[in-house]
Amino acid sequence: MSATILVAGTASHVGKSTVAAGLCRLLADRGVRVAPFKAQNMSNNARAVPAPHVDEAWGEIGVSQYVQARAAGVQPTTDHNPVLLKPSGSGASQLVVDGRAVGTYEAGSYYDEHWATAREAAERAHERLAGEHDVVVAEGAGSIAEINLHDRDLANVETARFSDASVVLVADIERGGVFASLVGTLELVPDDVRDRVVGAVVTKFRGDEAILEPGLREFEDRTGVPILGVVPYDDPGLPEEDSVALPAVGERHVVGRDEHDDPVRVGVVRLPRASNVTDVEPLAREPGVRVVYVPPGDDLRDLDAVVLPGTKNTVDDLLACRDAGLGDTLAEFDGPVVGLCGGYQLLGERIENASVEGRDESVGAGEADAVPSLGLLPVVTRFDHEKAVRRATYELDGVGPLAGATGTASGYEIHMGETRAVAAVETPFAVDGKASAAFGASAGNVCGTYLHGLFGNGVARRGLLAAVGVEAGRAGADTDSEAGDPYDSTATLLRESVDVDALLSAAGVCVNY
Repeated sequence: MSATILVAGTASHVGKSTVAAGLCRLLADRGVRVAPFKAQNMSNNARAVPAPHVDEAWGEIGVSQYVQARAAGVQPTTDHNPVLLKPSGSGASQLVVDGRAVGTYEAGSYYDEHWATAREAAERAHERLAGEHDVVVAEGAGSIAEINLHDRDLANVETARFSDASVVLVADIERGGVFASLVGTLELVPDDVRDRVVGAVVTKFRGDEAILEPGLREFEDRTGVPILGVVPYDDPGLPEEDSVALPAVGERHVVGRDEHDDPVRVGVVRLPRASNVTDVEPLAREPGVRVVYVPPGDDLRDLDAVVLPGTKNTVDDLLACRDAGLGDTLAEFDGPVVGLCGGYQLLGERIENASVEGRDESVGAGEADAVPSLGLLPVVTRFDHEKAVRRATYELDGVGPLAGATGTASGYEIHMGETRAVAAVETPFAVDGKASAAFGASAGNVCGTYLHGLFGNGVARRGLLAAVGVEAGRAGADTDSEAGDPYDSTATLLRESVDVDALLSAAGVCVNY
């Protein structure tokens, strides 16, 4: 009989995704058939995966469930995250059910008209996973103690109920107040969910655990809930699930390693509605490279290269970039400029049929249906109602910003619209031998492509760094970053700090190893 463990949190960004991924890898290492699950996710960081239970071949899921499936050693599918909400601005989100985008709705409309259907899809997906696996590791969303949502909390309360889950509470000690968060959460959850709590895990701890110990024991005495472990502050390198980890719009923020006195500085334009910013994380992990998130109106002269990431709302981010003068700033920039997906669309001459995209009405009201872009590539994008979602392998013929990047690069496409060239332009990206601006284009020091995950391929990272004059070898790994994904590090982090056997026993999971 299958068991479900729900990793729930006292708040957002407390480490639920890391704990869930670590459990998936630990159980897989013990020979357990394990699968991840998140009934409802809200994130603009998505991946394209098979959608085996709907007509379409591919669908979208949140990046955390993609990562957790890989940690579990299973093929990621839309069942791992059957409901995905992708915020597009002004309280509205695109609703993705079983991997397929079905519309863009404000919160009230979603809960009144679509939530019941979403719940049915989530329950069916969980049933399929439970029928094929020994353990389902479910991840909650935000806080499980949001009392205003307890009658419609799909990722937490409803998941606990329809899956008959054992609940593990995760609380972050980094910002203080961890005991109040844990006790308050236990007080506020529905009684039947409170009865399912089998333990708690404290994350992001720095310092001497002996000083923390009296608080842990008093918490256990007060609540009867055991502390299963204290996880030290560490970053095993898993992709970020959402924009919580991004700097605020208008602020600079630097990430990267410190091995070199003179690091390569890759600027990432912090678009107001940025999505799939995990695309740049492989660059930040390169020795000697620092990624600098910069506002659209920032001075770029101290940077070696610039990346425009994806965006959930291309037109409104385009208007914000134009208002900030980004087109002129990029035109004067001497280094490589790379646009990814929505960033590629921003670099073109215009976007046609712009009203197809769900837009933030507070920005750019009255714009024409054909919206001028930044004008750095002679391409035009026309939006339509069909959304491309697929895995993809591109053949690279490195020129311009990716000079020397010759070979293949794998990733995925998630976008609306089709891009075409309107003047002579280099097309260094090909699929099945056919090069086209529909995949990407390059002119001078500027290029754009629809391939998410481009820099997860060593050939593309080396090409970009070669374009800024980095000597051979300094760029680091010669292999794709997927080969170095830190699932084992995440599992080790949990193995060394959490009583996993006690957790499994409390959840009724019998593991022979």
